[in-house]
Amino acid sequence: QVQLVESGGGSVQAGGSLRLSCAASGGTFSNYAGGWFRQAPGKEREFVAGISWNGGRTTYADSVKGRFTISRDNAKNTVYLQMNSLKAEDTAVYYCAVRRSLSATVRVRESEYDYWGQGTQVIVSS
Repeated sequence: QVQLVESGGGSVQAGGSLRLSCAASGGTFSNYAGGWFRQAPGKEREFVAGISWNGGRTTYADSVKGRFTISRDNAKNTVYLQMNSLKAEDTAVYYCAVRRSLSATVRVRESEYDYWGQGTQVIVSS
């Protein structure tokens, strides 16, 4: 059983930056691919970014390409999401998720992820 705890959310003005962290425990972190999803009020949860088990492959939603960067530090059992040039439409609860996989393919569907964090709120004011 893997436990995930997100941190780093908060309120920021449009154009600002935040870095989210997702700390994992309870498993061999390097055996898991990681992902970030988000859910805005009144909307379904959507894929934001994903990273393979060794960080060699990343994938982004079109809406965040060029602004967000996903990374990981397997020595610290942590996945990060650096968010720059934030927009009001980035306001959402952000969730970290992992799936057991040593594949280079990054999955984008939430049903393919095994463990989830509780989420961290990001509010971007315009």
